[in-house]
Amino acid sequence: MSKAKTQTKAREKKEKEKETDPLDAPFFDAAGERQGEIRLPKLIFAEEPNQAVMHQAMIRQLANGRQGTASTKNRTAVSGGGAKPYRQKGTGRARHGSTREPSMKGGAVVFGPHPRSYAQRMPKRMRRLALRSALSQKANEGRVRVIEGFDIEEPKTSQAAGLLEAVGVDGTALVVLPAPNLVVSRSFDNLAGAKTILARNLNLRDIFTHRYLLLSKDCLDLLEENFRIPTRERAVEVMSEADQEAGE
Repeated sequence: MSKAKTQTKAREKKEKEKETDPLDAPFFDAAGERQGEIRLPKLIFAEEPNQAVMHQAMIRQLANGRQGTASTKNRTAVSGGGAKPYRQKGTGRARHGSTREPSMKGGAVVFGPHPRSYAQRMPKRMRRLALRSALSQKANEGRVRVIEGFDIEEPKTSQAAGLLEAVGVDGTALVVLPAPNLVVSRSFDNLAGAKTILARNLNLRDIFTHRYLLLSKDCLDLLEENFRIPTRERAVEVMSEADQEAGE
């Protein structure tokens, strides 16, 4: 094959990828058979990814997960050391008044850690923006799969693994459920690269530590209900877009 034909095919492939709308996600039935595509909610999956807000939200989540129980003892808290270890003069050694000095073995710690809270606060709007940005990033990468439901009558890891393979998941996957389902959760728990989570508990750490997002169809309405832009803020955004279009 000539070099020109190869370049032409590569260019056509890129153009075809550009034409693909990231909001059109693959849709599967409960058995893993593809049933075409489904339209993802624009208010959730069409957000322009905000890297700064996602980074801040990720740092906040990691900080809030810290226990903050590290502790050391200063000279007041260390027991013993009340007597002078040896006389002041005549030994040729350095002067010491206690065996619990920070410079001595078994002594106190200077400026060591003490129990404290690492919790960080972040406005709700920013948290929602970060989550919408993360979900939009997954959609742009083409790593969102939607399934009609999970037809698993009893916990079976083999059935869960076969389902992931059928929907085209070749890496780690975050399985999002609309409501608690013990059978489905136990089926995926034994898979090293899979994790189940409720739609209302979605967070950046789980999204970014899993390559694919497998959503139950019922989760789409829940995501739009819980994480969309507030009505007033959305109205202002629409008005500004309309003004820009009128100016052009």
